[in-house]
Amino acid sequence: MITVSLYMKNGQMTGFGLCGHAGFAESGSDIVCAAVSVLVINTINAIEAFTEDTFRYSEDEGKGSIEFRLLSEISEGTRLLLQTLMLGLSGIQEEYGKKYIRFQTEEV
Repeated sequence: MITVSLYMKNGQMTGFGLCGHAGFAESGSDIVCAAVSVLVINTINAIEAFTEDTFRYSEDEGKGSIEFRLLSEISEGTRLLLQTLMLGLSGIQEEYGKKYIRFQTEEV
């Protein structure tokens, strides 16, 4: 299962963490993991390319973990990109079920 941690500060998302593998199919054939990976990496790339916001990012492919935290004040562009990420991840959960992806919120 992929666990998505939403890092919140004063009701605003300031980052996220993902950990685990969906387990929908064998490694290399898991469309749930692939879809989540594409959404997350594209969001991080878009924030870097289209905003001035600064962030810290790390990943561990073996553990299936990604950590993203904003270091600056959040811009409207980043806020929109993070909302778009959540829309996509929620859609995956709706389509494939809560046994493959779940959400939790952490106040930071």
